[in-house]
Amino acid sequence: MHTREEKIEAFGRFLDILDELRVKCPWDKKQTNQSLRTNTIEETYELCDAIIKDDNNAIKKELGDVLLHIAFYAKIGEEKGLFDMADVCNALCDKLIYRHPHVFGTAHADNPAQVEQSWEQLKLKEKGGNKTVLEGVPSALPAMVKAHRVQDKARNVGFDWEEREQVWDKVEEELGELRAEVERMDADKMEEEFGDLLFSVINAGRLYKLNPENALERTNQKFIRRFNYLEAQTIDKGRSLKDMTLAEMDAIWEEAKNKGL
Repeated sequence: MHTREEKIEAFGRFLDILDELRVKCPWDKKQTNQSLRTNTIEETYELCDAIIKDDNNAIKKELGDVLLHIAFYAKIGEEKGLFDMADVCNALCDKLIYRHPHVFGTAHADNPAQVEQSWEQLKLKEKGGNKTVLEGVPSALPAMVKAHRVQDKARNVGFDWEEREQVWDKVEEELGELRAEVERMDADKMEEEFGDLLFSVINAGRLYKLNPENALERTNQKFIRRFNYLEAQTIDKGRSLKDMTLAEMDAIWEEAKNKGL
């Protein structure tokens, strides 16, 4: 691993290269906050994909791509005379110190839950910060991630089940309400109740320390592996999935499961 001095030197080299690219590269010269935004989202998802796959080489690469975007936004801010990378770093340092009084002050926190609760309370007190508990949840977050975040923030101010086992009654209640609306075939109410069911299941995952996004992506990847096996087997046999019965496809699907796919 590198020394602190080597890390600082590498970061400085990176900033120097970005400065030169901004002046000499036709593509880099024309970039704006708006033009970079969609690429930033893509790079973030690529980093998440590398993390899910536990591919350390890919994680290193994608971290670099995300860092490039962070520095690029700071460079654009500097050109506008608004802020630079030092302002970004100093603001982050000040926030971390303020929100960790149990490390940099006299407060005490014995477990992660107490740290999270203190974090949310301090955010509400910050000058110019969030004025309501849920205000800091980005509206553009994917629905599943947003559900988990709003539930977590509500928990940090005490709005949560007294016992986590109670959530299963809510899940069963929402499932029953969805089934009732399915029988009535009211599309609008069905969608509403389906959303309520998903929200309650996500809540159950949160209470049992299960990340719903990670859990669903794990199932996505498992389905893809097994379906690819099913498709490959049918091609090897010179057949088409459309010409097979469900029972025949299920048999090959079970083969995939037995192979650990």
